[in-house]
Amino acid sequence: MPRLIETPSRVTAAGEPPKTIDEYVGRVNTGDARLSVAHMRSPSGWSEPGQRPEFDEFTLVLRGALRVEHEEGELTVAAGQAVHTAAGEWVRYSSPGAEGAEYVAVCLPAFALDTAHRD
Repeated sequence: MPRLIETPSRVTAAGEPPKTIDEYVGRVNTGDARLSVAHMRSPSGWSEPGQRPEFDEFTLVLRGALRVEHEEGELTVAAGQAVHTAAGEWVRYSSPGAEGAEYVAVCLPAFALDTAHRD
């Protein structure tokens, strides 16, 4: 039988100024370690520490733009675009644009602080 996920859990975010993370599926809200699905809203000027996670991350930008720094450079992911970062590669996310960014992140397996390996 399908299971309704009525509300997300608000998760504490890394980086400054603070962003909002609402986890719909994952270790916190549903107890699922297979994957996580979270709705993120980061203000203009937000950035987080770099990380070399043990999980793949698929990010769909809904509004604004997300900067993704990696070992070979950086790219900008605009609204309507997505990016895949593979487990084991170093990345750092930020939203330097005036609008900030609104996006959905899917992590496989689910995000866990101890597997993000932040700088």
